[in-house]
Amino acid sequence: MAGSGRLTTHVLDTMHGKPARGMRLDLLFVHGDHTHHISEGYTNADGRVDQPLLDEDQFQHGIYEIHFHVGQYFERLGVELENPFLDVVPVRFEISADSHYHVPLLVSPFAYSTYRGS
Repeated sequence: MAGSGRLTTHVLDTMHGKPARGMRLDLLFVHGDHTHHISEGYTNADGRVDQPLLDEDQFQHGIYEIHFHVGQYFERLGVELENPFLDVVPVRFEISADSHYHVPLLVSPFAYSTYRGS
């Protein structure tokens, strides 16, 4: 059953001190021990996806993952790393109420952090 909430994200490139433009991300719904791919998107010049990852029509309670393609992003920027560390950063979280869920990612080639934003 669809809810009335929405899911958004924002990616900040802490290596360069700016929004992460052009980062690919995938949204997955978790079913027990497997996942179902819902959508794919790319961040805009502000590090955001133009539309909510989930909106009222698709929003439902459950466990989700956003896969941020960090390695591909830094490679595309020409960041040369002798020993690449991060490739795809999965962030798994649960949606349990009809409200706005915002999942930001702050990322460099060697570290990341996330939190429930507003």
